[in-house]
Order: sequence, then C-alpha cells, then structure tokens
Amino acid sequence: METRFLESLLIVIEQGSIVGAARQQHLTPATVAQRIRALEKEIGCSLVQRDGRNVRPTEHALAILEQSRRIITSVHELCVIATSDTPVGKLKLGAINSAANGLLPPHLKRFFEYFPEIELHIMPGSSSTLYNSILDGTLDAAFIVEPPFNIPDTHIWETLRSEPLIVLVPGEVTETDPHEILRTYPFIRYDRNQWGGRLADDYLRRTGIWPHERLELDALEVITTIVNQGIGVSLIPDWSLPWARDFYLKKISLPDPVPYRNLGFLFQKDTPKRPLVDRLLNILKMERSKSP
Repeated sequence: METRFLESLLIVIEQGSIVGAARQQHLTPATVAQRIRALEKEIGCSLVQRDGRNVRPTEHALAILEQSRRIITSVHELCVIATSDTPVGKLKLGAINSAANGLLPPHLKRFFEYFPEIELHIMPGSSSTLYNSILDGTLDAAFIVEPPFNIPDTHIWETLRSEPLIVLVPGEVTETDPHEILRTYPFIRYDRNQWGGRLADDYLRRTGIWPHERLELDALEVITTIVNQGIGVSLIPDWSLPWARDFYLKKISLPDPVPYRNLGFLFQKDTPKRPLVDRLLNILKMERSKSP
C-alpha cells in the first residue's frame, strides 16, 4: 500500500473535498481522485462518498482513520530519523509515581540539553500495569520496581537505584528500635498490591511483626505526608523524594539483612526505538555515576 495514497485520503477527509486536498498537496484533483480509487480497490471497499461539492468519509474510512494517522506519523518519523544528523523522535515512557517525582526530574534537564529533538511522553501507573504495557508494545520503556519474577529474555532490565526499607516515623518519636516501633505505633501500610508493598509485607511476616494497621495506601508521597502529620508510622523504601521544608520526620534503619526495592528501567531488546532508549539510559547512568 502506498503511504502517499493513504496520506491523500486523510487530507481529503480533513479538507472535506478532493479539490482542497489537491491544492494542499500541490496535485491535480484527478491525481488525488485516482489515489483514492486505488486505495478503495486495494482495501476492497468505498472510502469516500460525494455530498454535493463536498466529500465525506464512509464508515469503512472512519474505521481505519486513527490507525492510518499512526502509520503516516510513523513514516514521517522514520524519514526524519534517517536524514537527521542529531537524534530525533518520540519516546513513550511509563513511570511509577516515586520515579516520576524523585528519580526523573533531576535528569530530564540534562537529557533535553543533549537531545533537544527527542520528545518524551510519560504515562503514570503502577509497576505491574506499566510492565504489561511494555510487553504488549504500548510503551517503549518504563521506570518501575523490579518485578518479583523473571523477566523475559526479549527484554532488558537496568537497575538505577536500590532503596533499603526503612521505618518512617514522625520527628517527635524517641524510640529507636525499628521492630518495637512497628509493633507498638499505629501503622500506615504500603499497599500489598504494589511490588514494593509486597516487599514490606514479606519483611513483617518474616520477622513475626503484626502491626496495628490504621491505613493501607499505594502512594509513597501520601504515606510520607500522613506520617508527617503524626497519624502513624510506616515501613517503606527510602525513596528519592524532594522533602518539603516543613516535614519533620525520622528514618529508622532496619537490622541486617535489609530488603531493598530496586528501581530501574525496562525495555524491549529489539524495539525500533532502541537508539532513543539507549540515549536516555546513558544519561541516567552518567548522572547516577556523579551522585555521591
């Protein structure tokens, strides 16, 4: 199928006339009409119908409209990438909240300084949801918690940050024994449906601690805010957060062996966007090596 013919169809639909589409593409109306007929013959159904001087899409054309737009956009991106001296294109990324708020922001400025022509689209979500979006090709890459199972050989995992579990307590708490704190204070639980939350739950079970549970939440930012208000304590990863100035919190370390939540980057090994993914990953690694 000629993508030029498909592009002519889209412009005819947008303009509402063959004459208008011909003018926009610097072609004759006869040429545009011939392209539409060739498409209809190849697809096997009518795509436009005349309404006086105007032309409108048939139901068959409407059914393929969005997919056709994606095809034309992809072809244009390929042409730009092939002929450009600098990296260009669009990356669709996923990021869990703690990565979007803590890990990514310090590095995005440097990334765009190096690669100003790369466009990033970031979709939020849980690790499990974003993992599935990587596997089905909806996303090019994702910043997620390392899965608690083996990753397929068709995909690559890069750990960017290892975060030990800590007991987070309000600043006025004087107790220093993390297990005693977890046994005696009201507990704000990190959602067990989250992979990081499962890590915390496994630790509590392994140590035989059954806390007085008050809330169960899936957002580390909200848990941190609630603990700061003195409502309870929590067992969470020591995540990279730009702490607010008015927060008064303490982090109590656990005894060895301490569980770690690994935060990293997952992508398909043979994705067409691999060059762009590698450039982003290189920036993240470079910035990480500069960290103390």
